[in-house]
Amino acid sequence: MKTRTPWLAALVCSTSLVLALPTPAGAQLTVYDPTNYASNVMQAARALEQINNQVRGLQNQALSLTNQARNLAQLPYSSLQTVQGNLGRISGLMQQAQRVAYDVQAIQREFGKNYTVDAGSRDADLIASANARWLNSAAAFQHALQVQAGVVAGLPSARTELSNLVGASQGAAGILQATQAGNQLLALQSQQLTDLTAMMAAQGRAAALEQAERAASRAQAQEQFRRFLDRRQGYQAHPVEMYR
Repeated sequence: MKTRTPWLAALVCSTSLVLALPTPAGAQLTVYDPTNYASNVMQAARALEQINNQVRGLQNQALSLTNQARNLAQLPYSSLQTVQGNLGRISGLMQQAQRVAYDVQAIQREFGKNYTVDAGSRDADLIASANARWLNSAAAFQHALQVQAGVVAGLPSARTELSNLVGASQGAAGILQATQAGNQLLALQSQQLTDLTAMMAAQGRAAALEQAERAASRAQAQEQFRRFLDRRQGYQAHPVEMYR
């Protein structure tokens, strides 16, 4: 025990000296404040949340711009040229109507000349009118057949366009493409309705001219029969000598 006493005494002395040394004037002791630490953590969390919100906002704006670009994209397929070609072909056929064409004044002149039987007309004029009426009916039936042939000739292209437009509408990437596909389908339907209207007009023209020809022919037959009776009443018998 005697050998340890000087060592312990020395340790106690040195420790006392260290504790007795003066603390530097610039030195500060770090003190942990739980309240301040929690406030700093909350502020950092709020800042991080704001940054995340800004990032999500930018992502939403980018998605919105992408959707707008998709909605404004043009439809890559167009049937305008085919529809215009079919309409032009049918319009050209309708303009090829001969003799009694689709004109109100021309029809009135023709009916006043060849479809009205005048009691004072010569026999030669009646025959000429009957021949003109027959030529009008024949030309109208020929034109109706031509229009029907033109409509039938356009059916394959219309069928192809319908299939392409349906496929384009189903694969539309945005609102504009879907709208354009729908508009082109309506244009194709309108073209088909125009074809049907032209065909019905040609057929109706031929039927109307045929009925008008029949009516005028009956009126002319009655007039010719009346003239025959008038001539018979004015006929006087003359003696005829027969030679042997």
